[in-house]
Amino acid sequence: MMEIGSSDLPQAALDRIRDSFARQGLMSLLGAELAEAKAGLVTIRLPFKPDLTQQHGYFHAGGTASIADSAGGYAGFTLMPGDSSVLTVEFKLNLINPAQGDFLEATGRVIKPGRTLTVCQLDVWGVAPARRVHVATGLQTLICVQGKPA
Repeated sequence: MMEIGSSDLPQAALDRIRDSFARQGLMSLLGAELAEAKAGLVTIRLPFKPDLTQQHGYFHAGGTASIADSAGGYAGFTLMPGDSSVLTVEFKLNLINPAQGDFLEATGRVIKPGRTLTVCQLDVWGVAPARRVHVATGLQTLICVQGKPA
């Protein structure tokens, strides 16, 4: 079972997020881990592996974008009704530094919750023992799909 950092969510909501995350084939393929889940805030970590790099040895933007999208999606999902699910409508991600380190850490934070649409801030950091570098930032719009549990 995944260990999730300190949370203010009810156990049922944490279980719903854990179960949904465990069904994400891409997150499993990448080796991503659910690190923290709080109301309106989720963090996902992606450990470095040579298989996740581009031609210069940095994390590939595809991996960076994938964990950012999922972190935001789950952040929004924490605020949605239990009988619903979440889908990304759109997201934009600016890559602001080369993505390198022992792991990437993506945080999704709800900045505008809504009954149908929710907007999230996405941030990704490259983390190594002696440094933490902001490597990507963006915005995401999510839609709450009522009556279709995740």
